[in-house]
Amino acid sequence: MSQKTDATGLRFFDMAPPVEDMKSAVLAGLTATPKGLSPSLLYDEEGSRIFEAICDQPEYYPTRTEIGILRAAAPEIAAAAGPDVQVVEFGAGALEKIGLLIDALERPAGIAALDISGDHLLAAARDLAHAYPGLDLVAIAADYHKDFDIPAPVSGPPRRRLGFFPGSTIGNFAPDAAVDFLTNARRLLGRDGLMVLGVDLRKDPRILEAAYDDAAGVTAAFNLNLLTRLNRDLGTDFEPGRFRHKALYNQDLHRVEMHLESLADQRVQVAGQTIAFAAGETIHTENSHKHTVETAQALAADAGFTPERVWTDDQDRFSVHLLAA
Repeated sequence: MSQKTDATGLRFFDMAPPVEDMKSAVLAGLTATPKGLSPSLLYDEEGSRIFEAICDQPEYYPTRTEIGILRAAAPEIAAAAGPDVQVVEFGAGALEKIGLLIDALERPAGIAALDISGDHLLAAARDLAHAYPGLDLVAIAADYHKDFDIPAPVSGPPRRRLGFFPGSTIGNFAPDAAVDFLTNARRLLGRDGLMVLGVDLRKDPRILEAAYDDAAGVTAAFNLNLLTRLNRDLGTDFEPGRFRHKALYNQDLHRVEMHLESLADQRVQVAGQTIAFAAGETIHTENSHKHTVETAQALAADAGFTPERVWTDDQDRFSVHLLAA
């Protein structure tokens, strides 16, 4: 683990997994039946940039809907949290929503931002440091499924921690894995911690499939960028033009699935091994599970959280939950 501090006072900790770990995970995923890769691989610097563009597409309702809910709910969240809290954002990305909480909180003690994409996180954290000069800011490049601790603000331990996991990223996890993540998050937040959790809700499959396969092809570019990343970081020889993006709603499992479908019989070199693809065979790259308010609260309860409040939009498309550790 390395630590750097820049002129703004931003502290950056690099706990990202090494390339060898990624290589073994990719090889295991592509030799499995069916083939599949972790969605965390989608978020290199370019993938994170493309994802920001996805959030601006007219079909992609979650971002603007959640922002509307957070604007309305922020005063109540701040009242529940009280003063002198350190906000911990999991999967921070562009850090565009955390300001809604920071602006509402009384004397926030600091921010700890966690994301798998270190370069993208560092750029976003520097922007945040300029927007909130004097506020203690820690950026941590890490796989937040792993075991690690969150540094306290320079001024000392905060009165409590307020976790923030927006964007319905919890939907990327199967239910058991979601409980595991929330259990670890509760440990990181510590005694008296709170969590603000964004959860996308079940709705018409046509709305869901359009959100993950926009007409402009931005989500397709995001998914296909994974192959470009593997070529760059692992020396694979994928031809992205020989694959296509595919998104579908699995009604039985209540999830949108993203795949990369091979357009022909082909072979690809991966870490010294030849991986064969049949025409029509896919690499399963991401799930986005959709919940009801009740199933989301049940996951939280299984992880040891107590559901305190929930807010939804007027069309019940999205929900924001306040959970007590």
